[in-house]
Amino acid sequence: MGILALFGCKSYQPLETVKNVDLSKYIGKWYEISSFPQSFQKGCSCSTAEYITTGKNYIKVLNSCNRDGGRTSATGKAFVKKNSGNAKLRVQFFWPFSGKYWIIDLADDYSYAVVGHPNRKYLWILSRTKQMDEILYKSICEKLKLNGFDISKLQITNHGCN
Repeated sequence: MGILALFGCKSYQPLETVKNVDLSKYIGKWYEISSFPQSFQKGCSCSTAEYITTGKNYIKVLNSCNRDGGRTSATGKAFVKKNSGNAKLRVQFFWPFSGKYWIIDLADDYSYAVVGHPNRKYLWILSRTKQMDEILYKSICEKLKLNGFDISKLQITNHGCN
């Protein structure tokens, strides 16, 4: 029995990312289809993420949602990890804190993306449209389950707003 098993820790295969991300195709607006609930997103609906080229060594990140009767947003920076095929990023909203943002699934036509963290406590399913085909969504969830994500924690994002 391994030491992790003694302390009740789960061990997973290392989380794999997609091989390569064309950032020029990834840039733009994404709609959050579902995610693992996080404290910083509490009370949010109609959540979006927009990635904007800056011409510097980072990508501007603009996360927005409806909350408390209005639209709220947070701006951050995403830094690409070298030699990761642009699939591993470090996102920073409050200096000096940053988080791992790994692109673990991506449609060939960049119509959807799945972003996770290697500890499997953070997960977002994103789409270029507010809704995703149900069969596609279930297929993505099955792959996530096989990769050690507890998909029962996924919360569908409400996009019933303007």
